[in-house]
Amino acid sequence: MNSTVWMALALVLVLEGLGPMLLPRIWRRMILSMAQLPDSLLRRFGGGLVVAGAVIYYMVSTHAGN
Repeated sequence: MNSTVWMALALVLVLEGLGPMLLPRIWRRMILSMAQLPDSLLRRFGGGLVVAGAVIYYMVSTHAGN
């Protein structure tokens, strides 16, 4: 696997771990409130994150040579 992919995965893990490490009570409340949301809203939210990630990836990859 490309080292860039491993670096990206490592960064995701670091960022995902900051919430429960620094603010566990707030993080737990957020997760519990998200569990109550309807599936359709969670799908839209997840889709928005995927699109945002793809756009950021595209922008960084096309401007990396400059």
